[in-house]
Amino acid sequence: MEKACKTRSEFTKLINLAILVTSFGKFIMLKIDSHTHILPKKMPNWSEKFGYGDFIYLQHHKKGFAKMMRGNQFFREIKENCWNAKLRIDEYQAFKTQVQVICTIPVMFSYWAQPMDCLELSQFLNDHIAGIISNYPNNYIGLGTIPMQDAELAIKELERCKKIGLVGIQIGSNINDENLNEERFFPIFEACEKLDLAILIHPWNMMGEKKMQKYWLPWLVGMPAETSRAICSLIFGGIFERLPKLRVNFAHAGGSFFATIGRIEHGFNCRPDLVAIDNPINPRDYIGKFWVDSITHDSQMLGYVIQLQGSKKITFGTDYPFPLGDLSGGTFIEAMEINEDIKEDIFCNATLEWLNISKNEFVK
Repeated sequence: MEKACKTRSEFTKLINLAILVTSFGKFIMLKIDSHTHILPKKMPNWSEKFGYGDFIYLQHHKKGFAKMMRGNQFFREIKENCWNAKLRIDEYQAFKTQVQVICTIPVMFSYWAQPMDCLELSQFLNDHIAGIISNYPNNYIGLGTIPMQDAELAIKELERCKKIGLVGIQIGSNINDENLNEERFFPIFEACEKLDLAILIHPWNMMGEKKMQKYWLPWLVGMPAETSRAICSLIFGGIFERLPKLRVNFAHAGGSFFATIGRIEHGFNCRPDLVAIDNPINPRDYIGKFWVDSITHDSQMLGYVIQLQGSKKITFGTDYPFPLGDLSGGTFIEAMEINEDIKEDIFCNATLEWLNISKNEFVK
């Protein structure tokens, strides 16, 4: 996998080209999709391999489609663009996107599994992503997954992720229902800061999921709440205060956090005995100190997030290839009446900063 680390110059040439090439007198804006998901085409049946659990595996039941099976239960049907790296390139370049940041699907996290088994699964997925980067260095940037339920194993895999060319990790909004500020997770965040690895926090294992299956409510209501839960946990738990250089991006435009920041701040002010017990700093003061992606599906809401957060901390994301994501490739952002500098921040600059990739690296 060392090749993934050696092809950075090739990737940077593409970025430089995207910045400089003009069409009809206009610059072609670099677009990096900061939030996409991918799976290997073929995976072991992990439940059979480990002898327990409802791990995800794939049944390729017809051409171009596969069933994601959770144990013996059908979970979701996916298309070939969920595993075919070349096909994906053709699809996202149709929206003038040059690069995707790829990571696994959250259901693969498997934090509930025995730690060594989760490590083996994580390594399989991380090697797959590193292989894609090696094969398509101009088109993909990779985030790994780690066994968050065991800090020692997680840190070892973090170190390996960096060695194989991944620039960060994706983790869940909670770890087996525990909030991210729990002290046993702190060494993992500390290692990410030390290793200069970015973090994408994605909602999963939604609170109340079993009680609200009807109307797809876990995805429509639970996911936004989960992301806000993760943000509040890291703020109130003092993680951002203890690790000021930690670079964290929250999926789906921060979920319900920005829409409810007034209530969150009011709670902090009126009941500090309940809210400010670990960190006395107003939660509003942390706005702009982390990143969120652009997936609001609503230009007015994105405008509100820009007003609060600032465009330099909003990364273009689509959740590709899933239909609940922004599969228009940011068309609604391009149509917004906002400054071109703001669009450039969202489409590339914010992601470059989050991943600590400088444009200067690409100008050779």
